[in-house]
Amino acid sequence: MIPRRRHLERVTEQLGRFPVVALLGPRQVGKTTLARQLAADWQGPARHFDLEDPDDQKRLADPSFVLRPLSGLVVLDEIQRRPDLFPLLRVLADRAGTPARFLLLGSASPELMRHASESLAGRIVFHEMDGFGLDELPSDRLDLRWLRGGFPRAYLADSPQESSEWREAFIRTYLERDLPQLGINLPALTLRRFWTMLAHYHGQTWNGSELARALGVSDKTVSRYVDILEGTFMAWRLRPWHTNLGKREIKAPKVYVSDTGILHRLLGIESADNLLAHPKCGASWEGFALHEILRRTGTSHDQAFYWGVHTGAELDLLVLRDGRRFGFEIKLTRSPGITPSMRSALDALALDHLYVVCSGAGEPGPLSERITALPLGSIWKTRT
Repeated sequence: MIPRRRHLERVTEQLGRFPVVALLGPRQVGKTTLARQLAADWQGPARHFDLEDPDDQKRLADPSFVLRPLSGLVVLDEIQRRPDLFPLLRVLADRAGTPARFLLLGSASPELMRHASESLAGRIVFHEMDGFGLDELPSDRLDLRWLRGGFPRAYLADSPQESSEWREAFIRTYLERDLPQLGINLPALTLRRFWTMLAHYHGQTWNGSELARALGVSDKTVSRYVDILEGTFMAWRLRPWHTNLGKREIKAPKVYVSDTGILHRLLGIESADNLLAHPKCGASWEGFALHEILRRTGTSHDQAFYWGVHTGAELDLLVLRDGRRFGFEIKLTRSPGITPSMRSALDALALDHLYVVCSGAGEPGPLSERITALPLGSIWKTRT
């Protein structure tokens, strides 16, 4: 088992400050394992309810009778299955002395769990957990993490075939079981086709009309499809940044499949050789690097942007921190250079610094004033 120390420490700290903590992320990413580890270390009683377990469902037939007397740590796993519990949790969270802390595990984003944000406003804090990060793995496993993705069972599989089979089973279970349990009733084959098409658009600007025509549905329908994938942590959008300088800037978001292992399975990529020869290799690396940069800088998707103009100048990632602007350009090379596009972004966006994130695990090195080459394999060893 690979310890998830960063997540464990963060959730423990949040439980010390809030009566309710929601640990959110896709299924099979390790939320339950983390919760059991946290419960084992908890100073006091701890109780775990799996809301998919028929026995626990029966125990919570009268939730107030069962939950009200409990103290210590109470874990409610797959909370999205019981939105009716949120009003009760608000009452229990407001009790004097806070006798119990509640850890909610869910595989839907706060937007899909509106009851939590509405009923528990001011009482709940959210923490998102995703796949293995480079800070959790040996430095020589970067390429394996890129190929297989971050889901523990896919990454730790004994063989490439076992990893691929697990990812295929995950996709089918997500489409055929997980989405219907969230009340999303769409034909599995239709959404699988859309998800595969989205994989071919990975790293490109969003063009809903083109996808709608290919699927024979409306623009509104494909927008709903991508909302569903994003709301269940299977895809994400990177918003454009506007400088208001009169340039013809790109105003559509970019779209990415969240996990590179799932992306590669959707694209039919089975090996490292297949990946390096595939037309989406560069885009896959870009999405992988962007996700790790956001994780390293503590930046949410809502606080991250890309920039581009129709004349060709662009920047892969813009991060705003403490009133400063940092740019990141992603290059699948070990020897990056400076391009006119980088200089244009540096000036047009008034960047405090520009990092050219490249492959490898060497030491960062200056390329010029305010521009540094930063190997992705060393990003967690570098102060950024």
